[in-house]
This record gives sequence, structure tokens and C-alpha cells, in this order.
Amino acid sequence: MMGLLVRMTITMVGLWLASLLVSGISVNDTWTLLWAALWLGIVNAIVRPIAILLTLPITLLSLGLFLWVINAAMIGIVAWLLEGVHVAGFGSALLGALIVSVTGWIANGFVGENGRYEVVMMKRG
Repeated sequence: MMGLLVRMTITMVGLWLASLLVSGISVNDTWTLLWAALWLGIVNAIVRPIAILLTLPITLLSLGLFLWVINAAMIGIVAWLLEGVHVAGFGSALLGALIVSVTGWIANGFVGENGRYEVVMMKRG
């Protein structure tokens, strides 16, 4: 349960940064941001695997770069589902997907599977 909460918080931070850095993305308030993170997790768990499977040939041909387009589409679906999340266009969704992905990638480097923070300590010999 702790891991789920930590990952949802990471997604929230990514969406918040995307709304700050991309002029075409806006989120009305903190509660909407919380719901957007929850819905993005649900959409990523249900719709994203199907989309990846259906677009596997183009994903392979693009060496995985098409996954960025799929991530942008997932953000677009969340904006369509939630009234307080606005994405101006597909370009904004692409930049937002990049920001959310990079934020998650960086944060997941410090968080283990169970949601605990992991830090590697190295001793000089």
C-alpha cells in the first residue's frame, strides 16, 4: 500500500511540474491534481497495455519512441475524463508526458518496490 501511495505522489509531482512548465496544460486545484494522478494510474494500468500491444510494430520500428506518443495519449484521456484538467493540444500532451516520465524515472531511482526510499552508500577503500 505504501508503494502505491508513493508512486501516486510521484505522478502528482510530475503532473504538477507539467502544468507549471507547459503552457498548454492546466490543473484547477490540488484535489483535481490528486484525482488526475489516480486516474492516470488507472488508465496506465488498463488502457496503456492494450495500446502498446496494438501499436507494437510501430513501437519496435521507432525503437520505443512511440511509447512517448502513447503516454501523451494517456494524459489526453485523463484530461478528457476530468473536468479540471485541460490539455490544449497533442503537442502539450507530448511535452507533459515527457515531464511526467522523466519525473517518475528520477524519483523511481530512489524508491523501491515497497515504497521505501533507497539510498546506496559507497565506502572508499
